Amino acid sequence: MSVHAEQKPWTVPALAEAKRQGRRLAMLTAYDAGFARTLDRNGIDLVLVGDSLGMVVQGHGSTLPVTVADVAYHTAAVARALTRALLLADLPFQSDATPERALDASVALLQAGAQMVKLEGAGPKLDVIRFLAARDIPVCAHLGLTPQSVLKLGGFKVQGREQQAAARLLADAQAVAEAGASLLVLECVPTALAQRITAAVPIPTIGIGAGPHCDGQVLVLHDFLGLDSGHRRPRFVKDFLAEGGSVAGAVRAYADAVRDGSFPDADHAYA
Repeated sequence: MSVHAEQKPWTVPALAEAKRQGRRLAMLTAYDAGFARTLDRNGIDLVLVGDSLGMVVQGHGSTLPVTVADVAYHTAAVARALTRALLLADLPFQSDATPERALDASVALLQAGAQMVKLEGAGPKLDVIRFLAARDIPVCAHLGLTPQSVLKLGGFKVQGREQQAAARLLADAQAVAEAGASLLVLECVPTALAQRITAAVPIPTIGIGAGPHCDGQVLVLHDFLGLDSGHRRPRFVKDFLAEGGSVAGAVRAYADAVRDGSFPDADHAYA
């Protein structure tokens, strides 16, 4: 039996309530039913079918080759295994280039079983967020290091270290919340900036390489388990399998560490 079987399934309104109560959210990626079931039964609150599947499952050098059909396939597999965790799915590269394209892609992902879609960036994406939110599609925004912009950014680099860039990130975070996003992922953002953003926006923030002050944390499954994905392992990743002793034990250790604030520590964050 699940160690969290007594808890109700997560809903979008429950995420906002968790922020108000100061309850940290534990999130991991998954791409198949087997891992998804283990995450769901061992304390993970949110599961993301990320376009990271392009790198850790398909073997690409970036997330850019991933299609809506790819994400929908893996979303359907993961959805069959979840009873408690809230399921998010990524809108892959350029599937959200216009509000209309984003709507078509979002419908496909929600019909596959997702309960929220995630998109990267602000700026022109604000119109997309408004368009989707007005049509009752929950949206998670993603700021900081946005992997779909890797060519423009010149690689996978920490974002927001300079004063002007930090101010822009803070403004973007407030803008995506005002546009209707229900959740915000902050990736590779200095700890102090992520703390400011978390305090400034009314929606929960989920950090990945953004320090311990976010409202929750997310890691890519393969990184979290210490598996060789063929890519350099980011400094913010901790191998929970080594201390958990099993996949289920690693998931429980991660969820507990997120909730008690012991992960991430200074060794797994950026100044």
